Amino acid sequence: MRIRVDYSTIYEYAQAASDVLQLLRVQPAGHDGQHVVHWRIDTEVDGHLRCGEDAFGNITHMFYPDGPVQRMAVHVTGEVDTIESRGVLTGTHERLPATVYLRQTELTHPDDAIKALAPQLDAGDALASCHRLSELLYDSMTFDPDVTHAHSDAAHAFAIRAGVCQDYAHVFLSVARCMGIPARYVSGHLVRGDGLITQPAAHAWAEALVPDLGWVAFDPTNGMCATEAYLRVAVGLDYRDAAPIRGARRGGGTETMNVAVTTQASVQAGGQAGIAHPGLGELNEPAQAQSQS
Repeated sequence: MRIRVDYSTIYEYAQAASDVLQLLRVQPAGHDGQHVVHWRIDTEVDGHLRCGEDAFGNITHMFYPDGPVQRMAVHVTGEVDTIESRGVLTGTHERLPATVYLRQTELTHPDDAIKALAPQLDAGDALASCHRLSELLYDSMTFDPDVTHAHSDAAHAFAIRAGVCQDYAHVFLSVARCMGIPARYVSGHLVRGDGLITQPAAHAWAEALVPDLGWVAFDPTNGMCATEAYLRVAVGLDYRDAAPIRGARRGGGTETMNVAVTTQASVQAGGQAGIAHPGLGELNEPAQAQSQS
């Protein structure tokens, strides 16, 4: 599938903000199941954009505006070819040992309820356990963008059985790590199957390390393994490590932010547009029916 992304983030401040810097994790890297055709980052204000790589191997850009700004927009466009791999990830450059991904964070720290859930789902096999976990979260949680925020943790989301894809991923990570399974947060994009092209945010899911298979991508928001409709951008221990944009500033007063993400399958040369897959709670079949991984 060829996935086309058009992603805009606009910041506006009540007064001009100075010493602004933005850390961007918006550019995907290639691997065996993902080939970047082209990718471009634009800003509407003059400044310096420096490319680098973080500890997790994510491509990063630091943007420094040349002077104070009251409005700043970041616009990302690109196309990526993806290949169906049944959720199994290969060909990535792994900079850190897998044991790092057993580490709980402030956003994934388990409470008593999560700790009690882990042994109930532990099948003695990492793959089966992760499928059980993904299905349970899909069946028992409700997608609701109004009940959590960027700083909500796994324990809160699991207690209210609701949240957004970020929350589903954090609960998955928390439980998987309690079962001794290395797991990490993934931010990226999803071509939805319900025809909705423009969304108010990027997507998020999780990857778990399965013996003899390697890293396998599970999307508990949809109760399935990742397919060719998923475009992987950044990974980390939780949302904060893989957030598309994080920044700092001096002054500026009240800040407002608007995000619009357009993700769609485009027609490839000599072929048809790829088949869209289910998105955000649209799936009606269990994860095992979607992938044997």
